[in-house]
Amino acid sequence: MAEFLLELFSEEIPARMQARAAADLKRIFVDGLQAAGLDFGSAHAFVTPRRLALVIDELPLAQADRREEKRGPRADAPEKAIAGFLGSVGLSRAQVEERDTPKGLFLFAVVEQSGRPTADLLVELSERAVRDLPWPKSQRWARNTQRYVRPLQAVLAIFDGVTLTGEIDLGDWRLRFTDETRGHRFLAPEPLKIQNFKDYQAQLADAYVILDRADRKARILEQATALAAAEGLRLIDDPGLLDEVAGLVEWPHPLMGTIDAAFMEIPPEVLTTSMRSHQKYFALEDSAGKLANRFIVVANMAADADRDQTIIAGNERVLRARLSDAKFFWDTDRDAPLASRVAALGNVTFYEKLGGMADKVTRMTDLADYLARSIDGCDHALAARAAHLAKADLTTAMVYEFPEVQGIMGQYYARHDAEPEAVAAAIAEHYAPAGPSDDCPTAPVSIAVALADKIDLLVGFFAIDEKPTGSKDPFALRRAALGVIRLVVENQLRLPLQTVFDHARSLYGDLTGPGATADLLPFFADRLKVHLREQGVRHDLIQAVFALGGEDDLVRLLARVEALSRFVASDDGENLLIAFRRASNIVAAEEKKAGDSFTGAVDPSHLTETAEKALHQALSAADTGLTAALKDEDFAAAMLALAALRAPLDAFFENVIVNADDPTLRINRLRLLTHIRSAMGKVADFGEIEG
Repeated sequence: MAEFLLELFSEEIPARMQARAAADLKRIFVDGLQAAGLDFGSAHAFVTPRRLALVIDELPLAQADRREEKRGPRADAPEKAIAGFLGSVGLSRAQVEERDTPKGLFLFAVVEQSGRPTADLLVELSERAVRDLPWPKSQRWARNTQRYVRPLQAVLAIFDGVTLTGEIDLGDWRLRFTDETRGHRFLAPEPLKIQNFKDYQAQLADAYVILDRADRKARILEQATALAAAEGLRLIDDPGLLDEVAGLVEWPHPLMGTIDAAFMEIPPEVLTTSMRSHQKYFALEDSAGKLANRFIVVANMAADADRDQTIIAGNERVLRARLSDAKFFWDTDRDAPLASRVAALGNVTFYEKLGGMADKVTRMTDLADYLARSIDGCDHALAARAAHLAKADLTTAMVYEFPEVQGIMGQYYARHDAEPEAVAAAIAEHYAPAGPSDDCPTAPVSIAVALADKIDLLVGFFAIDEKPTGSKDPFALRRAALGVIRLVVENQLRLPLQTVFDHARSLYGDLTGPGATADLLPFFADRLKVHLREQGVRHDLIQAVFALGGEDDLVRLLARVEALSRFVASDDGENLLIAFRRASNIVAAEEKKAGDSFTGAVDPSHLTETAEKALHQALSAADTGLTAALKDEDFAAAMLALAALRAPLDAFFENVIVNADDPTLRINRLRLLTHIRSAMGKVADFGEIEG
């Protein structure tokens, strides 16, 4: 068994592409080896800014020899048929056998194929990897025709301790496989001669390269946390930034810098956005959770006191220039009241077919006022005011420079203008929740404005038939729908969604026809199914409730799903479900035969058996209980009413022959079972439930 080591050494790979590239490199080789019938022990891919590496162990030196028998035509077949067979197997007539079979005398060829050397296959897979790695963006360089993410400089390929004989054809020149790599660009630029993976990893570490991405992340986190703790501070958790920075350095060396005191009056969201997005700095906070005037920068260098101070000073200087702009925007934006900026939204496009941002704000204001009247404790005037101002910060210099803080800056400017706190908070929160992990607004005014923003978006784009298709959702309508679902469900809002959609549609005037929202409720149903499945709710129970149709109150719908979930998990529910299926199957079969349904009323005078009389009485009682429970939206009580049917239905099937010879009795009993099906169908479509 042997080890294979590959390294594709290039100019710096963008951090956002590295993890996917490593996974793709591993996939290409694993798929290729499996297709060739080659077993191996394990495969591990690694990535740093300048290299993609792969190690595969326990590889055989060659494929196993293969012996295959092929049956040809009959021995007395026409010569043309025999010649065709001999040509396909590459043998002469003397080299094939004649064998007697139950169907006659046939020709058989035994083809023995020697296994290919594994080294040859690895050369082909290495060439394929360079050619087929699916980079989001790639380039050609010099006069080469081969594309790669960045100029490829060397290919290390070692199998069983020997450099593979091969090369990568780039077009204008060829890169021969080698057993050499290089360490850190500045700290250890000399070539390193490699023997195997263990030697490779060790020599790279000595040359200031930490090969494993997870190890680089751990080093950054450990050292940055220690630097912060030494100053009595805490590192603000930022997994995304940590992942990105680990893709920018091969030898991470965290250092702490200082933010000038003059900039600390800028809203902390602006400070952290500037540091994170533009400079890749980590922010720190004090024990009270307040943003500290310190930051962590991760250098790609070894520790050196003088050099460290130079790096820190340089980064402080860059940050100072960046924050000087932010402070200027902060000061000048507050010269004009936020309300005075609403008019300028007429120059901001929302979407060409849906008008400008000023039109959207007008609709949002009306819709927020409308929604507020269905939200407990919501002041509709404040909701309308917040919606009116929600997009005004889009015209500020700060948001133009830092789009990530839209909404947040509106909150600060509203507070500066002495707007009510509920209005300021709603401006900041109206984009939320932006994703499944985002906090959901809970303040009444914030809920109204957040709903208005998302519902206006959904109704507008559905009206012009710009709906999500497959994996494409350019206007993030699925995310908007999930946001509406979370706002409604987590705040237990009793909103009739179809009525709200119709009102929102009317605000677009002549743009939309009366059917513009027809597809929205089914779209929400699909989003809700996804949302519930992610929470562990069985998909068949969700479908059983949705199949009833006509439900647009999400709180009531979820209460029904929850009650159904508990019911089918109980002994009564499980057994009643079995009996329901039996009843449904019998009725369905007889309906098919008769070409008609059995929905007529049950005639008590034709109930002759004790068990069918008991079932009829139980069904009448259950009907009464179901009607009252469903009216009160007490779905637990509705399930209890159904549970009372279990015993009499079991007894009915044990003691009563449904398909009696007397047609009057048979039809009456089928009507009784149909009534069972329709009664249970008031709660859910039990036919959708699996198991």
